[in-house]
Amino acid sequence: MARIVLLQFATALIAALVALLVSGLTSGLSALLGGLCCAIPNAFFALRLFSSAQKPGGANPMNFFIGEFLKIALTIAMLGAVVTLYHDVNWMAFLVTFIVVLKSYFILLFRYRP
Repeated sequence: MARIVLLQFATALIAALVALLVSGLTSGLSALLGGLCCAIPNAFFALRLFSSAQKPGGANPMNFFIGEFLKIALTIAMLGAVVTLYHDVNWMAFLVTFIVVLKSYFILLFRYRP
């Protein structure tokens, strides 16, 4: 699970650097914020799931659903904060990076090592 989260953060940074080099500072910052709006809630969810699995009784299925709800709520809150606080958002860079980071775990599916 940690590899997926690290991959998402790396994808956000790479996409932000590409946007920065192609379109400038506003696009780079928008891309970084879009990637972080996806990667941070996923990291929070993974940490919560890992800590609940380490308890003596094992993972409770309800912890998964509560963690997923909190992840979605945190994602919406972060998206709202970016829209409210950063008025120069480049929407194309922001949304494309959000989607790319959201789907970056597919890369690890093709790198399966038993």
